[in-house]
Amino acid sequence: MASANETDFDDWILSAFAETGPFTMLFVLLRVECIRIDLLRSAYLHVVGDELRWPDMVHLFGGAGVDWSGVVFFRAGREGLVDDPQAKARLSALVRKLHEDRLLIRDGEFFNSAGLRLAVEEIKPH
Repeated sequence: MASANETDFDDWILSAFAETGPFTMLFVLLRVECIRIDLLRSAYLHVVGDELRWPDMVHLFGGAGVDWSGVVFFRAGREGLVDDPQAKARLSALVRKLHEDRLLIRDGEFFNSAGLRLAVEEIKPH
């Protein structure tokens, strides 16, 4: 385990693992532009230890082949680890819901490309 956390993501992942032990994490890569958020790619990952850090995730995201500027993470379920078919089904349902309502990002853990926490706020029409 690293002695110092470099990013907000590192703090979150350590806290999440300490709270639940191994868990399945769903994530969606995003393009964040001013008042617009586009969904780019999504996947899941089984977190089985507390060694995962932001540079590891950035390396993983590089395989997606997209220019992303944000990412949102969700736990696949309260039960911790879920099997692959459940993870795929839950990821698919999550992406459908996010296409309908970007404000659901607030229910996850939202970070920029530097691993720093972001927040989504609703813009009310004038």
